[in-house]
Amino acid sequence: MTDAPSPGVAFAHAMRRVRRELGQRHRYAHTLRVARFAERLARAHGEDPARARVAGLYHDLARLYSAERLLAECTARALPIDDFERANPVVLHARLGAELARDFYGVDDPAVLSAIRKHTVAAPVMSRLDMIVYLADGLEPGRDFPGRGALADLALRDLDAAMRAVLASTVGYLTGRGFAVAPQMRAAAQALGLDAASVSADGRESFSEHPTPAT
Repeated sequence: MTDAPSPGVAFAHAMRRVRRELGQRHRYAHTLRVARFAERLARAHGEDPARARVAGLYHDLARLYSAERLLAECTARALPIDDFERANPVVLHARLGAELARDFYGVDDPAVLSAIRKHTVAAPVMSRLDMIVYLADGLEPGRDFPGRGALADLALRDLDAAMRAVLASTVGYLTGRGFAVAPQMRAAAQALGLDAASVSADGRESFSEHPTPAT
């Protein structure tokens, strides 16, 4: 009988597989930074670092899919697609990525799958692990925008405060440029106590995941 690999060995194997299947150095480097920062945030807040690391590693499995492929695969899996998602298919990579993590990487932890699903547009109900992966994605060291370091430091101290700050910044960035804001993101901001008037305006044009150029 062959012993199962240690968690560290298993994670190293998963890293190599993700690198191969992503097929893009830039995206893989981002993925590793997210996994590492998610692990650091989890340790800072008494959450399971292994769960955070795994969710970070798998969060962008579908990020490089075309809009057509995202819509087609979500439709084939009978995933509901709302009007915002149909107009901005890139956001579907989060929910589809959770499906891929489950079906092809054997991830069966509901908490990890939830964190993958919610890492792009957030949600009105988020666990601490959901918040950790959302913040790790937006604040990993490869992101380059004013105030990133201060927000990352805040995230290490206070998840709720960091979520409020990042959502406020993101919504302000999007609305200030006439971009659409996902209804899930507006609901998340309101759930965290942000002024409803500042996050309820209808979006008009397109979507950006964070207040930084997409990576």
